[in-house]
Amino acid sequence: MSLGFAEAPAELRPVFAHYAPRGPLADFVALFWHWRGHTAPRSTERLLPMATMELVLRLGGTRLGGGVSGPHSEVFFLERTAHDELLGIHFKPGGALPFLGVPAGELHNRYVDLGDLWGERDAARIVARLYEAPTSRAKFALLEHVLLRMAFRPLARHPAATFALSELRRDSSVRSSADVARDLQMSQGRFIKLFRDEIGLTPKLYSRIERLQAVLRRIELLVDVDWADVASSCGYFDQSHFIHDFREFTGLRPSDYLGLRIAGQRNHVRVPE
Repeated sequence: MSLGFAEAPAELRPVFAHYAPRGPLADFVALFWHWRGHTAPRSTERLLPMATMELVLRLGGTRLGGGVSGPHSEVFFLERTAHDELLGIHFKPGGALPFLGVPAGELHNRYVDLGDLWGERDAARIVARLYEAPTSRAKFALLEHVLLRMAFRPLARHPAATFALSELRRDSSVRSSADVARDLQMSQGRFIKLFRDEIGLTPKLYSRIERLQAVLRRIELLVDVDWADVASSCGYFDQSHFIHDFREFTGLRPSDYLGLRIAGQRNHVRVPE
């Protein structure tokens, strides 16, 4: 079976492999990824807010394990070492819900150990099997099988959540939760609760974080940035509003972010020693 993933040559370090699943997982999972070979003995990174969830398994370092990072509207910090080997699943917005057994809103700004979600015995056995799988390809195939087997509910999104995500992506700067709720013929309170249970954030907070992510994608390959143009094109009222939101969510000025971002990982920012 061809998995269709991109993988760095084995002799290169660091190694990063990834695979976008097809079939029933395609609507829920953006990427499976495998990373190994940090170039520094130890470093600290600032991880910026994201509206998605990440399942991360530790296959190297001092101990095996893993957990799920919920959608986060706050910065948190990661410690990396040269011994790290990580395997992960980057879910699409709301995509982790069928596999967790809890409403997504309960994981907002939280990290939950995999044993608390899947049971200590099952989680340990799964991580051990993934550790023993000899290649990235084998790890992805096994992880895909595990994810399908561990689903707590049918692989289907609530139609209201699907509609709301589509509407907010189309124009989050003008579509309010009241507008979307009206289109769905729901009360605003019921819609906000449903969206938070499915996606993990309120519609307003989701839109604000996605707008920040649109900025990061737009400037990812730029060195000289016209911030006023970026702010306007990404739906901010003005540059002052953009700078306020950027600093609130990241703790950085936009110009500081440019100097500290890590190439190829736009949500990871170096923390100077």
